[in-house]
Amino acid sequence: MDKMKKSAFTLLELIFVIVVIGILSAVFIPKFSSNKLTQAANQVISHIRYTQHLAMMDDKFNPADSTWYKSRWQLLFGQSNAGALNTGGYYAYSIFSDAGTKSGNPDPNEIAKNPLNSSKVLSGGFSNTLDWENTKATEEMNIGYKYGIDDVTQSGCSAKRISFDHLGRPLKGNSSSWTSSISGVLTTKCIITLHKGTDSIGIVIEPETGYVHLL
Repeated sequence: MDKMKKSAFTLLELIFVIVVIGILSAVFIPKFSSNKLTQAANQVISHIRYTQHLAMMDDKFNPADSTWYKSRWQLLFGQSNAGALNTGGYYAYSIFSDAGTKSGNPDPNEIAKNPLNSSKVLSGGFSNTLDWENTKATEEMNIGYKYGIDDVTQSGCSAKRISFDHLGRPLKGNSSSWTSSISGVLTTKCIITLHKGTDSIGIVIEPETGYVHLL
């Protein structure tokens, strides 16, 4: 009788463990995608802050150049799979100062150096500039390939472009063609949303201060 009771108790324990494992699986397995999103978002936040740092350390103001504002340090998202140089069809971003032709897109010599690896630049690839598989590209900045990000949307700021002035303040007026002048400092929140399937995560750049954080 004691043996039967002992076996029954052991069986109940086993059932309890199975139920607990099932609950934990239901809770944590769907979070895998969210973890990738969080990793990507934290990385983007870090690079936005670095872009802000570069803007503060390297003031581009030039009274002799009416288009000097276009050369400010900026972070730009892009996606392409056409041509010899592209992002592999994935979403990627680059940090650069458009100091050359001021086309709105980075030239190879305009992209910031990777401070953690001097042999690389801060780009995950950009159309007609740097191929995503080039040894100079920073792989994790190709967030589509690295983290599965399939879309990047923004509100309060436009053209998937973020730039800062010499005080580190986020700027507005960044048109998709980059031909209109910057009309001043942002007065509303800039929200960048990274999408991965049906999941998403928001990054907020606060107006005036430029403070960056998760939504």
